[in-house]
Amino acid sequence: MDHTRLGSTNLWTSRIGFGAMGIGSPTWRSWVLDEKASIPVIERAVELGITFFDTSNFYSGGESERVLGAALGRLLPREDYILATKVGNRMGGTPTTGGYSRKHILAAVEDSLRRLGTDYIDLYQTHVWREDTRIEETLDALHTLVESGKVRYVGATDMPVWQFAKFFYEARRLGRHAFSTMQHHYNLVWREHESELIPMCRAEGIGLLPYSPLARGFLAGDPRGHDRGTERGRTDDHARKWYGRDSDQRVLERLLAVAADRAASPAAVSLAWVLAKSPSGAPLLGPTAPAHLDVIEQALTLELTPAEIARLEEPYQARLRYAH
Repeated sequence: MDHTRLGSTNLWTSRIGFGAMGIGSPTWRSWVLDEKASIPVIERAVELGITFFDTSNFYSGGESERVLGAALGRLLPREDYILATKVGNRMGGTPTTGGYSRKHILAAVEDSLRRLGTDYIDLYQTHVWREDTRIEETLDALHTLVESGKVRYVGATDMPVWQFAKFFYEARRLGRHAFSTMQHHYNLVWREHESELIPMCRAEGIGLLPYSPLARGFLAGDPRGHDRGTERGRTDDHARKWYGRDSDQRVLERLLAVAADRAASPAAVSLAWVLAKSPSGAPLLGPTAPAHLDVIEQALTLELTPAEIARLEEPYQARLRYAH
């Protein structure tokens, strides 16, 4: 497994990360693995050399954190891997159980530490952003966590670039710990952040963590674009909402052609493209079977030529409006 520096930090991560949304409890989403089914997937990730593991307190109501933390605690020394989680989504029935108040952040980190079975979190990220957030209060709470040693770095999950810029530069002005990473939606059929967010992150040395690099199966399934042979493919409404435009189908056709020319799987070519576009970061795969990780070895050795990259990108059409 190759490794890379995460943005301008001194933290080195495996070139590909493990996204744990698919492990925890099927009572939360029907396609999510329970603890017993999750273990072989996590073991395979460790076997392949993945050292970056990302989850959220929101996934399976915290069960994803518990399952991931327990498995990694058995498999690896704590210093050998990077553990990332998120805060922000509501965890209960009242407004105080979510958002970015000092009250919620300081309570949520203690809950995450307990579920993860660790005394520190390497990367603590904001999840779904709220436009009514008072930035100074959130910055102060996150700064407190870093200074206390409970959190090593703070990061964000995609938000409008003007909000991210306001947060980042206000942290710099106030002398607070600023975001070190940005986890953002990115793949061959979702490239909306190429115009502003990604250039800002590169200019400021912010590490990029692209999620959904295979477009939730759209770029790895059957020729129609969706993998209907899996529970997630049958039930994931986000995939049908985000992908499947005529231009997306044309991208898929190019992908299948390039994959055939290179004797590679479409998934490997898709992941190789994201890797080429994210030299200082780690795309996050969200496997729900050990075999889903087989794409890694081929993708890491597949160097796409400039002509192939241009061929894959040419049919893409930007969205006039989009939702995260």
